[in-house]
Amino acid sequence: MTDATLKALENLRDFSTMKWYAIPLLSIVFYIYTREIKEARQTQNWDAVLAGLTILGVDFFNETWNSWVMVLSGRSAFWTAPGDTALRTMVGWNIEIMFMFSLMGIVYYHTLSDDRSDKILGLPEMWFWAIGYSAFSVFVECFLNLGGHLVWEYPFWERSFKGVWLIFLIGYFHFFCAAIFTITRKTLGAKLIFVGICWAVPTVMNILGLGIFNWHY
Repeated sequence: MTDATLKALENLRDFSTMKWYAIPLLSIVFYIYTREIKEARQTQNWDAVLAGLTILGVDFFNETWNSWVMVLSGRSAFWTAPGDTALRTMVGWNIEIMFMFSLMGIVYYHTLSDDRSDKILGLPEMWFWAIGYSAFSVFVECFLNLGGHLVWEYPFWERSFKGVWLIFLIGYFHFFCAAIFTITRKTLGAKLIFVGICWAVPTVMNILGLGIFNWHY
């Protein structure tokens, strides 16, 4: 395994690394979701909450298959996060990333106008902002890679034209596609089913990997 992978496996899910700053961050996430739930109960519009849960669920799936790549290759995941963290939850995931992705869907939803037919530069605004937020996320991730906080091992996943497009599509864009799919369903039941699928798939994968095969990721 690569040095970055071995370092990411050290202190994996080790609560002795927990930092106090994680507590106010958790409080901020709770506060935002509490406010959104309170508003949703009044308006019966749960889209902001469900968009937030969708993107976090899809990120959970992304981090799960990325960890499977590490185990099955015996070398490295596509990305690892070996740097300092309050809690490393998987080789490429930590609690700070989880907090960020738990809010990204809510941020995305509130970027949209009330009129779903609005366009920006000729694109439906839902897709314009999906592209925009994905591109900005890749931009930030490149700086995290430069700083050694996110380590990329494979030549097709790097700071090159080809690599950046792959990171854009697989790393972020489909998150917003999933959020769009959720909020455009006609009924609350259909939305809940899709959100449930987003969480059920990585949960089953983790039960298989951690529980049955005893993989360490």
